[in-house]
Amino acid sequence: MPSINAPRGTRDILPGESWKWSYIINTASKVMKDFGFREIHLPVFEHTELFSRGVGETTDIVEKEMYTFNDRAGRSITLRPEATAGVMRAAIENNLCVQGANAKLWSWGPMFRHERPQKGRYRQFYQIDSECLGIAGPGADVEIISLSIELFRRLGLRNLEVVINSVGCEKCRPVYRQKLVEYFTAHESELCETCKGRLSRNPLRILDCKNESCGRVSDDAPDIFDSLCDECRGHFAQVREGLEQLGFTYTINKRLVRGLDYYTKTAYEILSGDLGAQNAVAGGGRYDNLSQAIGGGKIPGVGFACGLDRVALVMEEQGCTFGEAPGISVYCAALDDESRGMIQSLTYELRKAGISAECDTAGKSFKSQMKIAGACKFACIVGADERMNNTVAVKNLSDGTQVSVPVNEAVKYLEGKI
Repeated sequence: MPSINAPRGTRDILPGESWKWSYIINTASKVMKDFGFREIHLPVFEHTELFSRGVGETTDIVEKEMYTFNDRAGRSITLRPEATAGVMRAAIENNLCVQGANAKLWSWGPMFRHERPQKGRYRQFYQIDSECLGIAGPGADVEIISLSIELFRRLGLRNLEVVINSVGCEKCRPVYRQKLVEYFTAHESELCETCKGRLSRNPLRILDCKNESCGRVSDDAPDIFDSLCDECRGHFAQVREGLEQLGFTYTINKRLVRGLDYYTKTAYEILSGDLGAQNAVAGGGRYDNLSQAIGGGKIPGVGFACGLDRVALVMEEQGCTFGEAPGISVYCAALDDESRGMIQSLTYELRKAGISAECDTAGKSFKSQMKIAGACKFACIVGADERMNNTVAVKNLSDGTQVSVPVNEAVKYLEGKI
């Protein structure tokens, strides 16, 4: 019978890599705390309507990529393809933004999209997500962008580019949409089949197409800034001013629209020169109409998400550090079988004191135990003499020196050395 492998587009995050993810998450947690964001944990699956109404019926995610199924009661359930809609649903359901209150929330966890696996992109992938709800002003946009920049700064990433754009609002976007329909209709023969389908349903998505022919056509498409209303124009100007006030450089990309319908006004991405064509390590923007689309009151919002897989990949390629690699500080070795109980007790005492320690539980020979101990900083050795004198031989494995310590003082002795 053949063995069972992980499904295509998924992978195991093994110990050799998982500690790097822990470093990224711990760094993110500290940055979020410094910016006043509180952690929230969301369900991995939601009612399908949350995404079809929130993300948009004509988006690639809803049309092609969601993992959707009926539960035993016949309800349509979807594994979450992104976190923003879930965060907004939680804010509405739990009254986090009542009477003008705002909520600054962050989370991390797995998302699911059925798309072609590629470098740094999987069907089950992991994201860090940050959302600021209840604030309509451009200062919140600047804070979210600066939050993502600070996260990557602390992680040591280099060669990054901040790209921003405005995608308008419900007042001015219909005007721009009509201009795009007229323009792309005149160039329909030059569009890929996917974008021909988008022409009547979601023409803004054509601007984001990676097909070379579509890209050439989009380069000469109408400029959204000619269609922005005064409110959107002023909002974008203040976002730019805020970024410049903080000393950030950025590029305006008039083709940046993001892939989700809920975006309004500010859209942005952070790009890496080390990921090839699919080079975004983070993306986000403002979504002032999402709450109403999913049945809530008017709650403005702005946020961003970044993929753990892709961030870790860029950090590795740029030679960033992930802190100290995990390892055992002390190995407790038994010279004979009679000493195994004593070393297991000592190992437990060391662990209670917060010192990473290990001992043999498989009956290995002393020689085999010391081979394993070679990766540690110290070895605590117990044999017949140590049992008789109630001591332990503590060996410094970096310089080979060894001292005899009373067993009841061994933990305190090692605490001063590690």
